[in-house]
Amino acid sequence: MASRIFFGIPVSAGVAIGRTYCLNRNHFSGVERHAVPEVGIPVETARLDRAFDAACRELEHTLSCVPDDLQDHSAIIASHLMMLKDRKFRQRALDHVAVGINAEWALERAVSDVQDVFAAIADDYLRQRMQDVRQVAERVLGKLAGGDGNGRAITHRSILLAHDLTPADTIELDVNKIMAFATTQGGKTSHAGILARSLRIPAVVGVDGLDGEHPEGEIIILDGFHGRVILDPDEEELARYTELQTQFENYHAAIMRSCHLPAETLDGFRMQVLANIELLEEVVAVNDNGGEGIGLYRSEYSYLNRMDMPTEGELTEIYVDMASLVFPRKLVIRTLDVGADKLMRTQNVPEGNPALGLRAIRYCLKHREIFRTQLRAILRAGVAGNVSVMFPMISGLQELVEVKKFYREVQRELFAEGTPFREDMPLGIMVEVPSAVITADFLAREVDFFSIGTNDLIQYSLGIDRTNKDVSYLYQPLHPAVVRSVKWVVDAAHRAGIEVCLCGEMAGDPFCVPVLMGMQVDSISLGPQAIPGIKRIVRQTSVEECDELLKQVMASQSVARNNKLVREMIFRRFPEELMFYSSLAEE
Repeated sequence: MASRIFFGIPVSAGVAIGRTYCLNRNHFSGVERHAVPEVGIPVETARLDRAFDAACRELEHTLSCVPDDLQDHSAIIASHLMMLKDRKFRQRALDHVAVGINAEWALERAVSDVQDVFAAIADDYLRQRMQDVRQVAERVLGKLAGGDGNGRAITHRSILLAHDLTPADTIELDVNKIMAFATTQGGKTSHAGILARSLRIPAVVGVDGLDGEHPEGEIIILDGFHGRVILDPDEEELARYTELQTQFENYHAAIMRSCHLPAETLDGFRMQVLANIELLEEVVAVNDNGGEGIGLYRSEYSYLNRMDMPTEGELTEIYVDMASLVFPRKLVIRTLDVGADKLMRTQNVPEGNPALGLRAIRYCLKHREIFRTQLRAILRAGVAGNVSVMFPMISGLQELVEVKKFYREVQRELFAEGTPFREDMPLGIMVEVPSAVITADFLAREVDFFSIGTNDLIQYSLGIDRTNKDVSYLYQPLHPAVVRSVKWVVDAAHRAGIEVCLCGEMAGDPFCVPVLMGMQVDSISLGPQAIPGIKRIVRQTSVEECDELLKQVMASQSVARNNKLVREMIFRRFPEELMFYSSLAEE
């Protein structure tokens, strides 16, 4: 029988060869839908309540049994438990039961209600948090179907095939016997990817066609570099991937041995290598991979998967915990970067173009009480001494002045109350729209540091939606307009005497890092798993060499020539990184 190849999104690098273990918890695929007479509504209401309560008890038990090697993921399990206990989410489903439909259908419709909210969100990371809601609902549906929630015991080391996977699943299934996994759901920023990277096992998510029936114990190859899942491989495929597996293991061992060395070039230029994170549990991966601090802490997660706003006390506790784990290294907290009011459960009509609408700092300036609560929490956490605050999507000087005015107002409130806070906290902005690039020299006089967000900058500069498959090929980091924009911002920052960090995908791209080094960017911030390889590239080259490459790129008029120039350098100097590293780079 010929091998079958399925394709998905690689989220954790490596190769695994083993036998399948199938876990199918996609209860939504077979939800029974039928009307319920009025006399039967109390019965369905009771069934749904019992299912929610049983799911809560099960997850509470799972949370109490988290092993030491997964303690860092307990926050995700706790957040799912919080959703289960959220009366407003349960009430959505109960309201649907009240109109005369069965409990399973009511729960499906409640999830659909929430999905409509998330679907219009511009930010990919925030959009994918809808997956948490589905996972929680799956657990409740399992209870409605009479399931006990526990997977069959894995008797041997296996490659797991699943509809989706959570930290709770891995605890219930015995993580020590999972050598890799593939799921039909999820994306680059899903928890499944974070889980796989922290466990250091290969993983592919969003795999098309994997939902079908597959024989248990079938031989499988999981390619975490290119997002391939190969069922029933032939001898040639087995031999090729066995060799690739050995090569990567040797390469990975080599870069990990030196990952805690500083990223200093052969001629003495020191570039700080920081990490982008969303969750507290990712700090362990930052430490393990040699990260020198947190250059971008996306603070949105605390606002998601809940029907009410987090309190100042809740946010302060989260930020203090994060600062304590990172100390004495820096922690840069980006203020709330969400798109449109709908994420915050308000009554506004959905925006037609959320990417250009009420998002990031615009949202915060319109909803100042939400902004005030977060700023107070950040300032209070600042007493740890290593916290900086960063404002996203600043479009010009007037907007920045308005933000700083409000920031000072919050500081005065804390001072008047006698609440301890850090008065001299470093204040920075994200440079991610063309207007901020053009006025970078003005903006640099008003802040302590810049952070260039190249993901949005490229999108807005080139008019490209990188998630649109019809135009994504035009999303080119080395486009002359992008390179010149970044160079202009770096030079403006240095003329003003402030540091500049780059925290988009370019920071984790081995083809772009030599160009950034030629610009003498002070720091880069990237996904934790990409750090060891990028640090090795920095240590094995010189600013002089990178400066020469930059001059050629700056003189070029085409993307094709720029790509050719950097590829020639990488092929010549870093062949191993070229073979493996591109699959590790992440947002």
